[in-house]
Amino acid sequence: MKKIGFDSKKYIEEQSKYILERVNHYDKLYLEFGGKLIGDKHAKRVLPGFDEDSKIKMLQKLKDQAEILMCVYAGDIERNKVRGDLGITYDMDVLRLIDELREYGLEVNSVVITRYTGQPSTKLFINKLERRNIKVYKHGLIEGYPSDVDLIMGEGGFAKNEYIPTTKPIVVVTGPGGGSGKLATCLNQLYHENRQGTQAGYSKFETFPVWNLPLKHPVNIAYEAATVDLKDVNMIDSFHFEAYNEVAVNYNRDVETFPVIKRIIERITGHQAVYQSPTDMGVNRVGFGIVDDQVVQKAAKQEIIRRCFATEVDFKKGLVEEDIVNRMRLIMEDAGLKKEDREPVLPARTYSEQIKQQTGTNEPVSIMALELPNGKTITGKTSALMDSGAAVILNAVKELGNIADEILLLSPVILETIQAMKTEQLHSKNTALTANEILIALAISAVTNPTAELAYQQLSKLEDAQAHSTVMIGKDNEQTLKRLGIDITCDPIFASENLFYI
Repeated sequence: MKKIGFDSKKYIEEQSKYILERVNHYDKLYLEFGGKLIGDKHAKRVLPGFDEDSKIKMLQKLKDQAEILMCVYAGDIERNKVRGDLGITYDMDVLRLIDELREYGLEVNSVVITRYTGQPSTKLFINKLERRNIKVYKHGLIEGYPSDVDLIMGEGGFAKNEYIPTTKPIVVVTGPGGGSGKLATCLNQLYHENRQGTQAGYSKFETFPVWNLPLKHPVNIAYEAATVDLKDVNMIDSFHFEAYNEVAVNYNRDVETFPVIKRIIERITGHQAVYQSPTDMGVNRVGFGIVDDQVVQKAAKQEIIRRCFATEVDFKKGLVEEDIVNRMRLIMEDAGLKKEDREPVLPARTYSEQIKQQTGTNEPVSIMALELPNGKTITGKTSALMDSGAAVILNAVKELGNIADEILLLSPVILETIQAMKTEQLHSKNTALTANEILIALAISAVTNPTAELAYQQLSKLEDAQAHSTVMIGKDNEQTLKRLGIDITCDPIFASENLFYI
């Protein structure tokens, strides 16, 4: 049984109460939401017991008082930036977020396109939104932002950007990822609100780093690992310590920009800022939801290792530079970890080496090992029939359902027919069945085959299972495993010499 280290109910109650206390100081509060508003898998992994949708559920409690501004940077749309956990581009993620927010009964005011300079792909996205009756506001690039306060406060600054009318006391400003322009949008709104005589304030909701955990706590180190490509570094908030003689943890970008953000807010409001530190600006109460620090530390260490594998895979694919990999390795050393501390790594590698010795090959052997929540490790290998992800899933549900290994869950005739369709009708060059295709076959077989039905019923038990592959797997397989709740890592080795087909 999975050990719990975090109390989500306590956290939601504490967080909601604290935000409302902050709102009481203003007519309107612009609340910048960093991290993932919905489906925060990182927080779920490092804080066992954390509800990945707890932030949206917390906002749902405040829905009568809150509305949403969705920000997206035009440059991210233009270069088709992809959200790694979901495998979709940022513009598509905006649409997904709007749908999900509406399902929770939250009002989406509009979408704000930031740093817009007429980019062609962004124009098409704006058309798509407006033809679905979604309001769109365009904010241009402000030269010198955020350091040139005089320019920002002049006619070439916030004044030239559109004001977005809002009606609720809490305006949540969010986006599909970092660099979406959330802070600039908040400050732009503060500028216009104060010119209209509205007493508006700004606060920031950022889950990580956790300000009231030690600087070198594994949860905070895991944040550095998660943002290694952004080169974020955790540090002691010197402003907070100077003001209150209290140690608080923040990250370099917030600490470095605090003085200028403070000056901008003071220029906008015309009086001294109420915040003495970047930690003051935050409303995060996640640290108060931790109920078992040892469980949380263990989970965070595993997340650091997963991030290390992911970074090395990204480097192999040409997505990040070598300095990012070196930084990730330093983080691993700082945390006293090695990749083999991840449970399924050695079983996968050992099985791969055994096959290489048996066959006398030096080619990569695709093996996937999966550590079940009960602690037992199952393996699967790529064959002419199916890939390692598909094989390990079938082997795992057999184990969970106490089904003998020699029993066939799926008729060979069905599998051969699917293979024939892939190659003959769909003209695919990949003949091995993927995890998604095997799952569909299992679901169909479960209708008439009681043993297949028993195996199918075990799929939900794969939630939180840990898997490792000896080669890099395809995006489709990766997303299928993630949807099952399986955390997958890969050795940075290409499965074959093929450049397109894997």
